[in-house]
Amino acid sequence: MTRLLLGVTLERICKAVLLLCLLHFVIIMILYFDVYAQHLDFFSRFNGRNSSRAQSSNSSRPNGTAPSCGPAGADPASSANHSGTEKPLPPCQEGRSAGGTGGWRWPGSPPPTLVPPTPAQYGEDTFNRAKLLNVGFLEALKDEDDYGCFIFSDVDLVPMDDRNLYRCYEQPRHFAIAMDKLPYAGYFGGVSGLSRSQFLKINGFPNEYWGWGGEDDDIFNRISLNGMKVSRPSGHIGRYRMIKHERDKHNEPNPQRFTKIQNTKVTMKRDGISSLQYRLVEVTRWPMYTNITVDIGKPPPRPARG
Repeated sequence: MTRLLLGVTLERICKAVLLLCLLHFVIIMILYFDVYAQHLDFFSRFNGRNSSRAQSSNSSRPNGTAPSCGPAGADPASSANHSGTEKPLPPCQEGRSAGGTGGWRWPGSPPPTLVPPTPAQYGEDTFNRAKLLNVGFLEALKDEDDYGCFIFSDVDLVPMDDRNLYRCYEQPRHFAIAMDKLPYAGYFGGVSGLSRSQFLKINGFPNEYWGWGGEDDDIFNRISLNGMKVSRPSGHIGRYRMIKHERDKHNEPNPQRFTKIQNTKVTMKRDGISSLQYRLVEVTRWPMYTNITVDIGKPPPRPARG
């Protein structure tokens, strides 16, 4: 009798284990096909954006600019964003591409977003990242004066989530918050976005940070001192992957950066976009980007120690 009960018990346990295994397999398959479907959807949207860009009437414009009009004959209501926060795209004029960034836009529509052209520093002098970003801002406005949003991105960072939308917000935006983790609360490096008015309000970026480090903290100080706050996506959405590369030459750590950061309140009015000086060396327009080579001068001699 005892053996019979033991056998029935073992049989029930085996059936329960098999049932759990089957349920686990079904769940795994559902998750797999869901991820696979999202993967296909991501690349179909990516290819759709590329094909629309290929039809653009202005190939020198950057990739990140959002279309400002829709296809002719389309129902404007159907173009509305699912969240209901964005206005529907109006039909384009005849001869203008819906996928490109042509000069015509619907009256009253928001200014386009721009990832500024990438300036290359001329010569072999010490690198100055923030000054080059200021140059990109001004050179972009030469190409199209109605840009209203600017995205500044390091070339070695790749976003890992397409929900991290490159656009401007009510407060300055810091996009790259999870390369490994946010180094510290005041970090504003990697990829950031500011509207035109926000950028001018802080007098652009500092021009006096030669070498590595310090300019991101100075920019964060400028934002705070002008009564604004940095907005960020969630850590899951703001994920980036850094492309491995050798240490840049002529980009050694700036030993004066900590002293300069402490004086942002004093220097930000005189040092920035209002004091920017550079010489344009060469402009090369490629189908997907514009490369600008500029001479931004040399760093001032560092004071002698002691």
